[in-house]
Amino acid sequence: RMSYELQPKTEAGKKFVTAAMGVTQQLRDNAGESDRSGEVPAASFDEVRRAGISGAFLPEECGGFGMTSIHDWMVGMSRLGRGDGSVAIAMNMHLAVSRGLAGAWRGGMASNNKPMTDQLGQQFDQILAGTMHICATATEPGSDNLHPFTEATKVEEGWLINGLKIFVTGSPIASHIAMNLRVQSSEGDTISSTILPIETKGVVPLDDWQAMGMRGSGSQSIKFDNVLVPNHAVNPVGPWGRWSANMLMNRNLGNLPLLGVFLGIAEHAYELAIASATGTQKKAKPPSAELPGIQHMIGEMEVLLATARAMVGQMGSIADDFVREFEGQKIPFERAHELLKDHQSMKWVVNRNAIEIVNRAMDIVGGGGFMDKHPLSRLYRDVRAGPFMQPYSPTEARAYIGKVALGIYPKA
Repeated sequence: RMSYELQPKTEAGKKFVTAAMGVTQQLRDNAGESDRSGEVPAASFDEVRRAGISGAFLPEECGGFGMTSIHDWMVGMSRLGRGDGSVAIAMNMHLAVSRGLAGAWRGGMASNNKPMTDQLGQQFDQILAGTMHICATATEPGSDNLHPFTEATKVEEGWLINGLKIFVTGSPIASHIAMNLRVQSSEGDTISSTILPIETKGVVPLDDWQAMGMRGSGSQSIKFDNVLVPNHAVNPVGPWGRWSANMLMNRNLGNLPLLGVFLGIAEHAYELAIASATGTQKKAKPPSAELPGIQHMIGEMEVLLATARAMVGQMGSIADDFVREFEGQKIPFERAHELLKDHQSMKWVVNRNAIEIVNRAMDIVGGGGFMDKHPLSRLYRDVRAGPFMQPYSPTEARAYIGKVALGIYPKA
């Protein structure tokens, strides 16, 4: 076992992590071609589904792993990240939404709401069979999570949705899309959410994903042109343009495990650096591992990796404790901000450490790692996506962390 390596704490989490480790090599085998072609590696998602990972949060009674731990979710995402970051971030979106469906099922069981639990049970069967895969987006050009401009307008038949979403990760192989919306009202606009089949009339995938990294993630844009959904499909989350406890927790629990993915990318790069330094040399010179400069750099990487692992593990435990503390209760606005503050502190460190680890691995591996055929070339580009992911960007994070630490809780 590697020093500081994260391990699951629950039985369901152990199933999830074991399953993720079981597909790591298959993900790596498919990742190179996907990176070169820019196509989503459908075979990798088939492997992930067959391993049971798609249903990790589904109740055991319904055929899932029954996972509830945020910590173990993050650990499992690090293992998927060791395989292919593109597949991992897409799976994280699906898992975040399916976690919410599992919570609704448990609530329906507690209240004896059989129609709800029956409907959700059917969706769970589809997830396990591979006919339901959910992509998710909260991103629009020139806006942020609190100000979606994709709008749902009430009509007699239900709701009409119009707008544009970008970075819709995993959408080329998804059956459903979950997203946030704006609903305008004379009483104040609200942020609402919806899940709809991606084949719904008026949903137009733009097939425009061309990026430096995460090329196999299928994070294309999708246009919504008078998309009609039924009345029950649009549900309020909180006020538009303002933080609420619901929105804070949505951003916390959906985005936290993404940091596990970037940790996993760094772990793979470290593995490649160690292999390069200890491998057989073709030329008549000492092995790289005997050179003081290489030893110093490996030592730096070990410290960076240990720090990142420690913060991810601690943040996972903090999140689990938080969820347990407020189970069935209204979460105070201030406490939700404090959780997001801790999340952002961890994000700041993990993103930067991961980038530095991959950068140092490139130095150790040398020119071979610069070639497209070497996996480190992909890791070098993929890891750079971490800081862009919401919330907050590197230009905003420190001010936010400082405000909350000073007892200033942003409302917008």
